[in-house]
Amino acid sequence: MKMGIPIADAKLGMWLFLGTEIMFFTAFIGTYIVVRISGGAGWPGPHDTHIDVFWGGLNTFVLIVSSFFVVLAHAAMGDKRYADARKWLGLTMLLAVLFLCIKGIEYRGKFAHDILPGHIPETPAQAIAKVDRELEAVIREDLAYYTYYELVSVDQPNDLATLVPQIQAFAQSGKADAGDVAKAGDSIELYKKWQNLHQHKVANVSLTAVPSAEVSAYREARNALNEGEKLPELTLGEVTTYLNDMKADQSYGAAVTAGVFDPHPVLYGNLFASCYFLMTGFHAIHVLVGMILFGMALYAGANLNENWLNWVENSGLYWHFVDLVWIFLFPLLYIAS
Repeated sequence: MKMGIPIADAKLGMWLFLGTEIMFFTAFIGTYIVVRISGGAGWPGPHDTHIDVFWGGLNTFVLIVSSFFVVLAHAAMGDKRYADARKWLGLTMLLAVLFLCIKGIEYRGKFAHDILPGHIPETPAQAIAKVDRELEAVIREDLAYYTYYELVSVDQPNDLATLVPQIQAFAQSGKADAGDVAKAGDSIELYKKWQNLHQHKVANVSLTAVPSAEVSAYREARNALNEGEKLPELTLGEVTTYLNDMKADQSYGAAVTAGVFDPHPVLYGNLFASCYFLMTGFHAIHVLVGMILFGMALYAGANLNENWLNWVENSGLYWHFVDLVWIFLFPLLYIAS
């Protein structure tokens, strides 16, 4: 005589496994609630994080409907309507794919706006530094054209101070065609614009107080100060205006627009991004696991019979758990933000 709880061993194992999964996600959700409350009014809103309630709500609807289809599949298995069971399992798989596609759209938006852990400036100084780094990356990519096509030859192509004079000499040598001469002029001008901003950022001096990064301009501005005064510091507003003027330039503005994000400090932005990708990422992995479980049952095809009843039931239990976790994540990440 078998002793113990009068349920199948596989079902008991699934419930025990789901118990550990509940503790796993409870740690994530609990941590997020604590940091969200701690952030208070300073917590980033949907505009800052590009959170769209529509996509989150649509995915919630998709998962709820998929759970209903799983119930219908299990009922069909119990009634030995295996063809119907395959149909409902197939529809569940389609909705799971749709869920991941929608999540992919959301992730694409996060990457497109660089809303990634460790990438989000949280103070004006960090925003200025990010503009400087991204603009330098644009410059280096632009100047790589001349070394890639061997238009100039330098021993250290990463040394911009050496590379730029060589490009200027190439443009004035008479060996370059009209297109390369024009491009070289735009590249040098773009470099000078970045160099000016970079020097002001390093010195932390206002662009308005010292329009030029030349040493003589700094010396003249300092000599004009009274005793005890100092040059005004560089502000984010100045950098934003300077950057917008660069983006408006028809010669090189497109490259700047594509490579440099608008400087926008987001307090707690990195903390939010870390929580968002951690929780939704692990949830997406669980969706993939559920798809594998359903896929194995569908792979049986016409051989799907009563021997698969426990498999479909346990897979359904797992899928309901995945749905339940999302029902917690949706209001926390999308509505409470």
